Amino acid sequence: MLELHGIFHGHGSGPMRVEVLRDVNLKVEADEFLVILGFSGTGKTTLINLMAGLDRPSAGRVTFRGAEVTGPGPERAVVFQNYALMPWLSVAENIALAVKAVRPDLSRAERAARVERYVRLVGLTHAASRRPAELSGGMRQRVNLARALAMDPEMLLMDEPLSALDALTRARLADEIERIRAADAKTCVLVTNDVDEAILLADRIIVLRPDGTLSAPFAVDLPRPRDRTAMNTDPAFRDLRGRITGYLMECNPLSRGTDSGRRLPSVVPLHGRPAAADSTLPAAVTRAAASPNTDRYLEFSQVNKVYATPQGPLTVVENFDLRLRKGEFVSLIGHSGCGKSTVLTMAAGLNDISSGGIILDGREVAGPDPERAVVFQSPSLFPWLTARENVAVGVDRVYPGASRAERQEVVEYYLERVGLADAMDRPAAQMSNGMRQRVGIARAFALSPKLLLLDEPFGMLDSLTRWELQEVLMEVWESTGVTAICVTHDVDEAILLADRVVMMTNGPRATIGRILDIDLPRPRSRRTVMAQPGYYDLRQAVLDFLRDFEHGRQPQQTDRAGSAAMAAE
Repeated sequence: MLELHGIFHGHGSGPMRVEVLRDVNLKVEADEFLVILGFSGTGKTTLINLMAGLDRPSAGRVTFRGAEVTGPGPERAVVFQNYALMPWLSVAENIALAVKAVRPDLSRAERAARVERYVRLVGLTHAASRRPAELSGGMRQRVNLARALAMDPEMLLMDEPLSALDALTRARLADEIERIRAADAKTCVLVTNDVDEAILLADRIIVLRPDGTLSAPFAVDLPRPRDRTAMNTDPAFRDLRGRITGYLMECNPLSRGTDSGRRLPSVVPLHGRPAAADSTLPAAVTRAAASPNTDRYLEFSQVNKVYATPQGPLTVVENFDLRLRKGEFVSLIGHSGCGKSTVLTMAAGLNDISSGGIILDGREVAGPDPERAVVFQSPSLFPWLTARENVAVGVDRVYPGASRAERQEVVEYYLERVGLADAMDRPAAQMSNGMRQRVGIARAFALSPKLLLLDEPFGMLDSLTRWELQEVLMEVWESTGVTAICVTHDVDEAILLADRVVMMTNGPRATIGRILDIDLPRPRSRRTVMAQPGYYDLRQAVLDFLRDFEHGRQPQQTDRAGSAAMAAE
């Protein structure tokens, strides 16, 4: 149906020219679902734009049914990552606008019937009269999808349409795309960075390598319809997932931190000084620093969080009870809105505890303190400061007794460990999201905290950049042994990082539903973990828990053996 013949495409000229695509040859067969998988910046969007006729190649030809593509056409509809809906029009009116543009020959009644069909197909009949501002992100992307389908294209081109959505909404909409594709018999090309999403949807998967060339295709022979939880137990799925993951890691080796031999100076942070170091420190601080406590280093004791609302008190978190050993890494996982971040912000001292208590190394948590470092989803850097200066802001505060040279050693040590040795003097405003998050990680570790708190630290990044930063985080954590809690919605991330995975039920009144010990050997990497015999059993346990609590606080009634016992645990 569509062919790319010897495509080259780049930007700039002369010595400043950057080639994005190199000698790309590709055939898209009628009725197939092709997925193009690759890292950010490899040219995936450029490839989709060339297929759509929104851009012309520097060299080579794009043809559709044998005719050269010279511009956009109604036979090739595009669904972008951003919704681009008319905010003053309703759902139905947004779709009708597209139908009228490509099919002006239809009568008003025929146009209305087509709009109604596709509104129903994406499950938005109840919201047909709403405007985009009244819709969730997932609902807006459904409108985007319905608008493209209502144009009745022969081919649907999708450029990372789900990447801006939370994990649960993303999974549901991926299932919706598969259902619609089967019902409407469309040829589809999807660009994504998510391996599981690719396997769930594709007939073939092709990797766009960092050098702008295409890999040989990976055939996806799994039977349809595909259930993401059931697939986890399929040996063919595991094998394919492992081969694709391994290939991605080989063609774009993870940029892990470096160890240049630099060592930290013999300086101790304010909250880590021994009792005799500074008699002006509060007695509680000196006692905590000298505490031999290891097995109950961090304690959440019957913690509750209640908010006042116009309808009365709302209990968000109820009886959260957990103990962490010194140096332990715990992942906190659950559906959006289950109170994970609330627990984390209470541990950070950024959110008041309604009842119960949190004790860190023998001292009750009361207000923020540099002994508890937080890495948020957005690193919140000062954009006008360099990486070095952003990290130094915290270091200067927590090492008041160190010389300027010693403080700079601390800053540079951690920036090197997160792979920013060559970018220390680059302003944050000139960094990618991934680089900014590296600075945030370096800044947190540089505080030498007693407790590291990570609130979905990679949630704003594409899947493959997350892999890279997970490796960086593990490497630095293993060198420091700091006690850590990471809030995540990513099952693989939770297992990869943690000694234990703590699963939370849905709110309101969210609490701990199950705790899973992760007995996989360290040090870990994504590739070695996936090869462990028990890895997919651990993954299945978390997936089953999330499925049971997908629609509310109480688990769904299922016929899977042990599900009721698991939910009660």
